Amino acid sequence: MTPLSRSLTVERPGSHRLSEGPLPEPGPGEVRVRVAAAGICMSDREVYDGHRDPAYVRYPVVPGHEWSGTVDAVGEGVDPALTGRRTVAEGFRACGRCERCRYGETSLCTAGYDETGFTRPGAFADHLVVPARLLHPLADDADLRAAALLEPAAVIAAAMRAGAPEPGERIAVLGAGTLGLLAVQLLAAVSPAELTVIDPREGRASQALDFGASEARVPEEAEEVRGRYDLVVETAGAPSTAADACLLARRGGRVVLTGMFTPGAAGIDPVHLSLSQLTVRSVFGASSAAWSYAVRAFTAGLLDPAPLITHEFPLERFAEAVALVGSGDPATGKVLLRP
Repeated sequence: MTPLSRSLTVERPGSHRLSEGPLPEPGPGEVRVRVAAAGICMSDREVYDGHRDPAYVRYPVVPGHEWSGTVDAVGEGVDPALTGRRTVAEGFRACGRCERCRYGETSLCTAGYDETGFTRPGAFADHLVVPARLLHPLADDADLRAAALLEPAAVIAAAMRAGAPEPGERIAVLGAGTLGLLAVQLLAAVSPAELTVIDPREGRASQALDFGASEARVPEEAEEVRGRYDLVVETAGAPSTAADACLLARRGGRVVLTGMFTPGAAGIDPVHLSLSQLTVRSVFGASSAAWSYAVRAFTAGLLDPAPLITHEFPLERFAEAVALVGSGDPATGKVLLRP
């Protein structure tokens, strides 16, 4: 009997189907992964709703860029020892040849945007095929359920590399969603003097304290601490949070923006920027080095994304799962699909 594999395809905005077909075969330099878990984030919701920039999605598409699994087949030229390894993989299909790639900035590849789950088949499926060069193998006993969140963790790792936090600094995290809470865990490991989280949701603020934050504030209370922080990591992507992050930083401080902003977001005041001599960096995705950072932190036990997971669904319940993401329900954290 021919082995089969299921996949969830978004044919066009608002339309999806679960289908079954032949098991995908890895080509030269590729591996096939049996998916253990795949996270649904707002980018996936945007794909489903048709709100993602057309330059960053190609319909029909099997979404799923946050995932973990086990290698179950390798293609020509790939080390057979990878078979059976638990793993995650980078999403960007960087060319490896352009100037940015050679510099190590693989998330800025100039060969054109190409990413698993957006322009290539993703992990809302029983299996997916990816280039072996993008793998980041995990420990043999790695929790694959938690490892599905290593993609957003890699984004935060990129922010850590950009912000260069040091022990004893005063640090603020603006936003306590998935990115914000992962940031709290990684930043707490640096031993800051203060680690403040700012978010309007009481439950998320409480979780941030459990993850290592020293205090939590609602946005209305943030005005009291403007100009206080050596480093501000913005994770919310809300209309005002880029500007708000700059106001929280002390003169000569650093700001890292990780949120994905939409047109119409409030701009950063250039007068404040110049007079305060701020260093402002932004993060788009994660380079190979940031992925390595996140995987090392996960393996060392400095990063545990599992408490962020609140819902798990089979592929058959995708419609129900994607409806939860972005619904505004404060009880909804990370939503996983479990093929």
